[in-house]
This record gives sequence, C-alpha cells and structure tokens, in this order.
Amino acid sequence: MFTLNCKNQLLKISEPIVMGIINITPDSFYSKSRVTENSTIIQQAEKMLFDGATILDIGGQSTRPGSTYLSADEELQRIIPAVKALCKKFPSAIISIDTFYSKVAKAAVEEGCTIVNDISAGEMDSEMFATVSSLKVPYILMHMQENPSTMQKNPTYKNVTDEVCQFLKIKIDTAEKAGIKELIIDPGFGFGKTIEHNFQLLKNLSNFKKLGKPILAGLSRKSMINKLLNIEPEEALNGTTALNMLALMKGASILRVHDVKEAKQTIQLFSAVQQ
Repeated sequence: MFTLNCKNQLLKISEPIVMGIINITPDSFYSKSRVTENSTIIQQAEKMLFDGATILDIGGQSTRPGSTYLSADEELQRIIPAVKALCKKFPSAIISIDTFYSKVAKAAVEEGCTIVNDISAGEMDSEMFATVSSLKVPYILMHMQENPSTMQKNPTYKNVTDEVCQFLKIKIDTAEKAGIKELIIDPGFGFGKTIEHNFQLLKNLSNFKKLGKPILAGLSRKSMINKLLNIEPEEALNGTTALNMLALMKGASILRVHDVKEAKQTIQLFSAVQQ
C-alpha cells in the first residue's frame, strides 16, 4: 500500500485508483474532454467524483504532439478561476495541477490543489523541484523525450523500457535530494514514443515496480490505440479499457482517464480477480 499526504488528507492507495482528466483548453486531442466555462467544469468534476474518481487532474495547457505551449501567465489566467471554483465546490476533493511551470504549480496549490503533475519531470522549469519541495505536496514525475512540439518527430531508443526506467530513477533521486517526500512515476505513454515503444513499455510496466513508487498509467484514448485500430479518439473507449486492464495487471496504481465510470469498473473487476 502507498500513502500520500495531500495537505489536508491522507490518501491511502491500497488498491488502484482513478484520476479524472479535466482539460481547460480549446485544443485538447480529445474534443469531448475540452471544457472552458466554470459551470461546465463543475458539472464534469461532480460527475467524475460521483463515478468514482479519487483525484481530479486539472490542466490548462494542451500537450498533444506538435502543440505550442502557453506562457506561465497565460496558463494561470486560464486555470486559477477554475481551481478556485472546484476547491470551493468540492473542498474535500483531491485535485492535482497538471503543469510544467513552477509558478503555476505554486499558485494552484495555494488555491487548494494538493498534487503537482509535471509531464517534464522538472526538465522544462529548473525551479520546479525546489518549488514542489517547499509546497510539501506529492509530485508526479513523467518521462517525455524532447518536448510537446518536437517529441513525436523521431523518438529513438535502444531499449525504451530500460531508458525510461533509468530516467525515472535519476529523477527520483534528484527530487528526493531536493526535499520532495512523496513521488508518483509515469512512464509517459505517447510522449516521445512510437506506437511500438508504447506497447513495449506497457508490456514491461511491471519493471517499474522496482522503483518503489506508485505507477500512473495515462493510456486514455491515446494514439497508440487510435492508430493501431484506425479509429478516432471518440471511438477509443473500448481500447482504453482493454489497455487499462493490462496496466493494472502489470502493477499500475493510478489510471488517468477521461472516462471515470468505465475505469472504476475495470478496477473493480481487476480487484475481484485478485481476491
């Protein structure tokens, strides 16, 4: 069992949990996940919590392949009103801020977020580790080759599993030396990987258990499903569910998803088999 101190409450991960994705962006790769009005954001969050989400992950920046990114100030203008609204409406909810800017992370945590989710593992902001350490919240380290605008141009590895694992090991050591107490690791499906790399990572996901941290799997409606099956993201729920079950079997502790109800049901079925 993993335990995370999320400011005002202790999160005990005795069985896998669901993280619901809330995209406050007009250009997320999955169109149905895009929300911009606070009333819509609250409705989406309420449904996710009702359907079984343990964490809500809120982000204002599209990190789809080829995307250009907002400045920290632009991102703050987009997400802070939403964070305030969510924390006021759901004061006991665990909300993570999906950002690679330390300035955004700090402001969001000050408004009530209790986890920082960084796709760059500190690579895109040298102040991130020191900031998260001072905030005393759990931190999600994700592997990404290059950055969102270049990551899919020519991703190359000799052994993707070994290289991602080694990267995360080094980042864990660096983060802990910086004073970050609680870490979650994410191999970064779809971030600087080919379809073959992604499936190799999923096949070997259990290798990451040796790092001793909760493993987050973000497979929801991604191109490794869509391109293989020749479908659009809107058609990829079935494929997502299948891969989420595989991730659970390989040791994932957190499923980051657009479709909370289906992910929760997948976990319930998985847990029944484990008894």
